[in-house]
Parts: sequence; structure tokens; C-alpha cells
Amino acid sequence: MIIETKRLYLRELRLSDMSALSKILQDEQTMYAYEGAFDDHEVQNWLEKQIDNYRRDGFGLWAVVLKETGEMIGQCGLTRQDFSGQQVLEIGYLFQRLFWKNGYAIEAAMACRDYAFAQLKADEVFSIIRDTNLASQKVAKRNGMIRCGKFTKHYRGIDMPHYVYSIRR
Repeated sequence: MIIETKRLYLRELRLSDMSALSKILQDEQTMYAYEGAFDDHEVQNWLEKQIDNYRRDGFGLWAVVLKETGEMIGQCGLTRQDFSGQQVLEIGYLFQRLFWKNGYAIEAAMACRDYAFAQLKADEVFSIIRDTNLASQKVAKRNGMIRCGKFTKHYRGIDMPHYVYSIRR
């Protein structure tokens, strides 16, 4: 376990999480900000990328597990992302739709923010969110972040405007 909150714990993803991760990444509604659900190969690549991030950086997107049931309900964590020609530390989150609107995303995101400041000694953390993803923008704002930029990502053949939120230690 890496982080523990009142209702959740966050741990590294493992290959055995493929099924739970597929419930998130293969749901069309959950993945609308990515222009659609992932296929099996894309889910496998996503999982392997997180495991590589753990080895390289010591962090990545972690499995979010509901303490009450032991079920993996989402992922939240820290990754390195490009913004304005520099690498920034980003808090990212994706949850199974079944668990939306229960405060789990903000609980996990706040814990990741605190971890970045306390454990990684980060001076600033970011969340990079598609302009149409209002729910994730609300999470960033509730996490104390303010919008500090905007840029366009080209992904899956589409130009996707993104807002950048940040908070300083």
C-alpha cells in the first residue's frame, strides 16, 4: 500500500488487475475524454506503462481500492506529462462509472497531492483535463487547483483542447 485514506487505499497496479482495469478503460462513457473505449491491447499497454513508470519514477497511476470490499474501483496517481515544453508532475484519475459521484476521486486526488508535496517534495502539481470533462475539472478545483493554462493535444486523430490546473505547495 502506498497511500491510505478514510475509505480507500492506493497501491501499485499489477498484471492481475487487468480485468478491473478493463472495466474502466473499456467503458465508452468513462473514456469519452479519450474519444472512446480502449481495446484489449490498449488496456495491456496502459497497464505495462504504469508498471514501467513505477520502475523508472517510483510512482505512476495506482490502483484505488475500496477498503470496505477490497474491490479496485479506479486508478489515481502521479505521472510525468509534457506542458509548455517542460515535464510536470500530474495528478490523474479515472474511476469505474458505477463509483462516480461518491467523492472517491477527490479523496484519492487530495491524497496524491499531499503525497507529491510530502514524499516527493514537489513544489507544484498539475492536472491536465480535456475541456469537455467538467467532472474532472470539478475534482481539480476541489483539490485546490486553479486553471493556469490551455493547450491542444492531438490524440486518436483529433485535436483535443485541454485545460491545465495547478497548485503550489
